[in-house]
Amino acid sequence: MNSTIMYSVDGGVATITLNRPEVRNAVNLGMCEALLAVLMQISSSEEIRVVFIRGNGPVFCGGADLKERTGMTEDWIRARRMKAFEAYEALEALPMPCVALVHGAAIGSGVEIAAACDFIVATPEATFRTPEAQRGTVGATQRLPRILGKRLAKDLMFTGRALTADEAQQADFVSRVVQDLDNEKDVIARSILKAAPLALRLAKRTIDRGIELDPAGAREAEIEAIEEQLRSGDYLGKT
Repeated sequence: MNSTIMYSVDGGVATITLNRPEVRNAVNLGMCEALLAVLMQISSSEEIRVVFIRGNGPVFCGGADLKERTGMTEDWIRARRMKAFEAYEALEALPMPCVALVHGAAIGSGVEIAAACDFIVATPEATFRTPEAQRGTVGATQRLPRILGKRLAKDLMFTGRALTADEAQQADFVSRVVQDLDNEKDVIARSILKAAPLALRLAKRTIDRGIELDPAGAREAEIEAIEEQLRSGDYLGKT
């Protein structure tokens, strides 16, 4: 763990805060490593029921820290990119619900982090940009086409234009647009904490698996989850 992120747990609610406000929370190698470390810790926790990720300072995340690549070898840059992929995938693989709270700009890596969460809550001023191609690099090409559709993802990538919070909500990238992120965080946390932990984990797993399968495969994934819940003895109507 290092100072590039802040991490706290309170009553089953974990909060991860990107913490490089002096550089708009730009993602560097240290942040990737810190994020991976805390996500491994969270993933194995039975106490944590919901995870929130947010940014410290005026923006959510201004993208990758391009300055750290100056003078580095191709091997270093390649390894750095793979470390970022590991972090995004670890975030996406969390067994419990994970929510991105986005204010200000989410650019490049910031969009990747938000997209790896289960859903996004944003302020009206939030914006989303993936200017990788404009900057002469490649990234953010995998999750966005699945969420936004191929054409809108290409529009954003090729032109570097920003989606407003309202546009992102219309495109089903953002679930909620709210004025007060802290209040909405509390509302979401209270709702999730009322739900059965195993049912939430199974629902998340089944949705994530099912979306990649045909209807028959998705049905089997749900049946498998139902059977697991029944074996646990933790199901509605057991008494």
